[in-house]
Amino acid sequence: MRPEKQSIINEYSEALKNSGYVLLADYRGLSVEQFDELRKSLRETGSFMQVVKNGLFELALNDCGCDGLNGMLEGPTAIIHGDGDITVLAKDLKAFRTKNQIPTMKGGRADGLLLSSDDIEEMANIPPREVLLGKFVGTVAAPMSQLVGVMNQKVSSLLFVLKAIEEKKNS
Repeated sequence: MRPEKQSIINEYSEALKNSGYVLLADYRGLSVEQFDELRKSLRETGSFMQVVKNGLFELALNDCGCDGLNGMLEGPTAIIHGDGDITVLAKDLKAFRTKNQIPTMKGGRADGLLLSSDDIEEMANIPPREVLLGKFVGTVAAPMSQLVGVMNQKVSSLLFVLKAIEEKKNS
């Protein structure tokens, strides 16, 4: 294999190894301006998009042991990879797709799990991580705050009874 091709395969392999997720998209129909706009918005989420040669990318997938993505390599392919919150990326992609009707998602891999295009679409509907953590903390804290309220109410009613007894003895 020529050294240039081996260098490209190594670049793809590094992107696969150093990323928390890799999504595959069909970019047909994107104009240069749209492609640049999409790349810029993805960069803000900590993601990168690059067009790949399917044959070389398949060799990189085999090197990394990322089986399962090989079946998605039909037609023009761009990979989106990064390490940020994948739900934020999915929301960004969904917003871009509703505006431009492209690109078409083929699928991907995140944290070792294979994702279909439907899975990526569903991730766009999940609230961001911070919101989910806030809901979780609220759910955990609710019983404790209710218990504190009940205990406070009991102490208050005991104080009212003691105050009434004191007033009765003084009069």
